[in-house]
Amino acid sequence: MLKDNLHKVQTQIAEALSRRTETKLTGDKVTLVAVTKNHPVDVVLESLALGVTNIGENRVQEAKEKRTIVPDRGFWHLIGHLQTNKAKQAVTLFDLIESADSEHLLAALDKAAGQQHKQQDILLQLNIAREEQKTGFLIEDYLAILPQLDDYKNLCVRGLMVIAPLCGDIEETRPVFKEGYRCFCELRAQRPGIELLSMGMTHDFTVAVEEGANIVRVGTALFGKRDYSKNK
Repeated sequence: MLKDNLHKVQTQIAEALSRRTETKLTGDKVTLVAVTKNHPVDVVLESLALGVTNIGENRVQEAKEKRTIVPDRGFWHLIGHLQTNKAKQAVTLFDLIESADSEHLLAALDKAAGQQHKQQDILLQLNIAREEQKTGFLIEDYLAILPQLDDYKNLCVRGLMVIAPLCGDIEETRPVFKEGYRCFCELRAQRPGIELLSMGMTHDFTVAVEEGANIVRVGTALFGKRDYSKNK
């Protein structure tokens, strides 16, 4: 099943790329992050066997448990909200922390990375739609933090992460993704090393790719529905 689902998702990504018009600054390739949260570690192993090496997890503890079984394989993305008291563990476990969403978290990650003598790659998470139930920098707070980024000596900002609202009509997500791409272009013009724009999940990744995403985070379309009873 996963092999067939993967082929379908990859085809949809390729078709969305072919529809791009003015969003070329993020390149002509899209990284598929297989979101394995609330799925067993067998899903991770099967994904790796099929060549999907980017693995996304929402929670530190679940990633820790899986990485004890898959210690040195894959490129691991943290895509869920991170509490500052888990920053140290996150720096140990993840190659890319996509959900850097506050000044307090940036400071905690910088401290943890320094203690581990690691240069931690991160994305700044934006809350473009200003959804109260979601984390992420509001645009005005994001703009205010930009001059301070160089103060975090152990963090490497690689780009931005955006989550669009869950809409019945996916076309309603397009303005959010357009704004995410605009912010990415401005940030890229200001800072070196800005290459990544993570936008789009199972329900809206095709629109996100059309609007410039070069990372998409897909779980349900690959693995089916999650068993949330396993949440701890």
